[in-house]
Amino acid sequence: MKMKFFQTICRQLRSSKGFSVESATLVAFSTSSYSCGRKKKVNPYEEVDQEKYCNLVQSVLSSRGLTHTPESLLEEDALLYGPVIRPKSPKQNEDTRMPQNWFPIFNLERNDKSNASDPSVPLKIPLQRNLIPSVTRVLQQTMTKQQVFWLERWKQRMILELGEDGFKEYTSNIFLQGKRFHEALESILSPQETLKERDENLLKSGYIESVQHILKDVSGVRALESAVQHETLNYIGLLDCVAEYQGKLCVIDWKTSEKPKPFLRNTFDNPLQVVAYMGAMNHDTNYSFQVPVGLLWCLKEDLCHPHFMMRSLFQYWQLALLRQKKLQKRKDRYSE
Repeated sequence: MKMKFFQTICRQLRSSKGFSVESATLVAFSTSSYSCGRKKKVNPYEEVDQEKYCNLVQSVLSSRGLTHTPESLLEEDALLYGPVIRPKSPKQNEDTRMPQNWFPIFNLERNDKSNASDPSVPLKIPLQRNLIPSVTRVLQQTMTKQQVFWLERWKQRMILELGEDGFKEYTSNIFLQGKRFHEALESILSPQETLKERDENLLKSGYIESVQHILKDVSGVRALESAVQHETLNYIGLLDCVAEYQGKLCVIDWKTSEKPKPFLRNTFDNPLQVVAYMGAMNHDTNYSFQVPVGLLWCLKEDLCHPHFMMRSLFQYWQLALLRQKKLQKRKDRYSE
């Protein structure tokens, strides 16, 4: 009753000419941190994809009481989130690619019995210079762009520091120093009857001093400064030494350096050179024995880091084959 009476009064007021009700303009006062005006709330259900939602509801209702299977769950996921996008498989890089010129590093025709007898005089086969590329040449001509960049950067920095003539003298001294060290080490490891007159100054050099404690574990020298050739893969090389180190027959390669290299990853392409010598020697008919281990000596004037290559042997052999194949492809391209 009261409600009807109130509605009647409101109608009379609206019909009155002397009285009118106008909608007041909403004034909002705001500051930088607070706003008095209220924004209309957004209904989150308005943003839902209605078609997808209906399909999902129908799917759930139709499967009520049924046991879910992996296939049905995948179908519901596809309705909710769309089809699964599988990532593309990464491209194979040089570390994982299988070489087309694959050849075993070991010779299956040679057994362990061929390692039983040590030769009285280490083999020293001279290197025949011919058209067959050497291991050093293969590695130099197949360096990556990154290796070429850092090598050139080091060269330019040294030229700025020493000048053109000073840099040539610096590289010449390094080569001469390495050559003298090889000669001194060769004289130490050679049997007494094959020794030439020793240079006492060389034997007292810092590099020789750094390997004295390692030389105690070297025995049974089989070859010194001896050439190897891989007839199948078509490359040659001049290895430093084949001997037993701590009871293991190894191809030993020694490198002098101005910086310490305590880890094998610090030695750049030197491990590839060692495994290339191993692969060639194990298939060279001039050698009757087989070497299962590679050993790299990194020498500084006051210390030496020996690096056994056993677990990483096949990985480096694979990389060496890729580099050799890369050079061969380049030669074939130029000859066309």
